[in-house]
Amino acid sequence: MPPEPLTLAFDTAAAHCAAVLFQGPNMLCSRVDPMSKGQAEHLLPMLEDLLKSAGYNWPDIHTIGVGVGPGNFTGIRISVAAARGLSLSLQVPAIGIPRLDAIAYGSAGPTTAVVDARQNRVYRQHFDNGVALSDVELVEMTGLSREKPFLSDSPLDLEHLTQISAEDMIRNTGALVQLRRTTEQPRPAPLYVRAPDAALPSEQPPRILP
Repeated sequence: MPPEPLTLAFDTAAAHCAAVLFQGPNMLCSRVDPMSKGQAEHLLPMLEDLLKSAGYNWPDIHTIGVGVGPGNFTGIRISVAAARGLSLSLQVPAIGIPRLDAIAYGSAGPTTAVVDARQNRVYRQHFDNGVALSDVELVEMTGLSREKPFLSDSPLDLEHLTQISAEDMIRNTGALVQLRRTTEQPRPAPLYVRAPDAALPSEQPPRILP
């Protein structure tokens, strides 16, 4: 009997590098390295260490999974670009998992998943038994108290909030990849709900003379 397919999933949408390795429905190992910067240099060596710790190497991978946000703009670009590159080089599919889907995975009944979007705002999405009922929205924190219960991976000041750890988040991401790998999925792309905080340069680009 052939071995169960191997899935490597990772995420850098928050202040960490997180990765998990699944074989079929079983999680083999996971790792979360907290960091506010430096994910681009840290990610691939960390993934290789994780694979080797479980006795595997890159050619053993059947599926790549990646968290696509919303979250830190630079972090999302780092992980999505890595997932696309690995998918191309290993000739395996890559599947993007939205952050709010991972937060709500396994939840029972109606709930609202939220992620800190800074400036007293959150990304919000409604779920029922882990199934999305709405699109992701960017909303003000004011007025959210009428909605409950809340799930988040962010330490938000909300009543009836259950906070999901980074370890649980990356495990949920890997589990969702395994569930979705049997159906056709779109190419991973960053999930941006708002414009970046960084302002674009106001100066005109230099003119190239003939």
